[in-house]
Amino acid sequence: MAADFLPWNAERPADQFATLIATNAKQFLYAGIVAVLFAWILATRLIKRNSSNVRREKSPDLEKPSSRKGGTSKAPERPPGVWTPVDFKRPEATPYPAWDLHKTDPLPYRPFRYGPYHITMGLRNMQWDDWIELDSDYLKFHAEKARRIEERGDKCCRTAPEAYDGAVELLEELCDYLPQRYPTLYRKTLVGLDNLATGENFNIILRPLPEDPMAMCARLLQDDLAIMFERPDGQYYLLAGAILLAGFWRLSDKFGMPLSEIHTSGDVPGFKTKLERGMTNFFRRVKCDNPVLRNNYFLQVDDDLAWSHSIGPEDGDGTQAIGWSTAAKDKAIEHHHFRSERQSLRRLPRSGGVVFTIRTYFEPITAIAKEPGVPGRLASAVRSWGDDVSKYKGKERYEGVLLEYLDGEHKKQLEEGVITEDGEEGNDYPY
Repeated sequence: MAADFLPWNAERPADQFATLIATNAKQFLYAGIVAVLFAWILATRLIKRNSSNVRREKSPDLEKPSSRKGGTSKAPERPPGVWTPVDFKRPEATPYPAWDLHKTDPLPYRPFRYGPYHITMGLRNMQWDDWIELDSDYLKFHAEKARRIEERGDKCCRTAPEAYDGAVELLEELCDYLPQRYPTLYRKTLVGLDNLATGENFNIILRPLPEDPMAMCARLLQDDLAIMFERPDGQYYLLAGAILLAGFWRLSDKFGMPLSEIHTSGDVPGFKTKLERGMTNFFRRVKCDNPVLRNNYFLQVDDDLAWSHSIGPEDGDGTQAIGWSTAAKDKAIEHHHFRSERQSLRRLPRSGGVVFTIRTYFEPITAIAKEPGVPGRLASAVRSWGDDVSKYKGKERYEGVLLEYLDGEHKKQLEEGVITEDGEEGNDYPY
């Protein structure tokens, strides 16, 4: 029993603990801080680990098939040519910051690198806000497209009967998106939208529509448009289009063709060996919620945005050749123009069609060569083209004059200290 009692001067356990705290308060305080800090670091790492699993999916690589491992999402299997509508709605667009019909300059796309030149599709992710780009060239483009719709009709704008619903779906999408993104230019109405700059009113619920739905789409944008649809043979066909400012190709030549024939008939370099398989796979697996962008560029030796008359007449009698072989050689640099295309690709959820928007940017070479680093970078890119790319882009017709001019401008920029020998200035891509 003696063990149950303490001497009169002995501290009880509670008192001992209090004494311990009192004499070691500072150490206990430091230990508590360390424990809290450790717990915070551990929680932060767990949150980061979990959030890393919800990153946005990267653009598909057309050179490689999609992997079945690692959780890569894959479109559900379905019979070729059969599309089941998908429950997807494009996120609402935010207004373009400070957009002005007369002051918002065209974006300076410069989609060329220092050599060597590589043939790829060059896809990258697109933010939904950036689907359609409009700028201070809008009224000029609008007038030129309206003129060509009136003069050329279904040579430029056409929709196959089986693609009609897809073309109407695109028109509905544009009438929803444009007033959101460009509220100072477009106003949404109960039947469609109004163009506040031109005074045009678009009724998209009237049946029949006032004109081909692709022509109505074309009047809204600076872009050309094409919609590809899958048929039971598993190939995608160009069945709806508004091609008005393409420069080097005509809708009437390509309409109804499968994707592969469109490219082989146009002698696209490296298509059969490097692009066809990957592009076909991409079209089969492209999803409604994963839009992508790409850019390309060409040189032109006349100033016609709609059709490069240097390569021959747009409407010949069938006996006149169309191609770079007809273009005059070594024209003065003032005739040389830089043509760049920004293309977006997305799938429509109701019809399953894959939409191309093709926005052309068109400027004199003498204008873009004033930009830091551009003449040297463009000259390097042109020199690095292989024989097939050179033939496709007409290099033999203009390389002498063009390269001499670009080399001179590059040298001038070096001498004036605008750029340095390392060539880093102005090398951002695709700008």
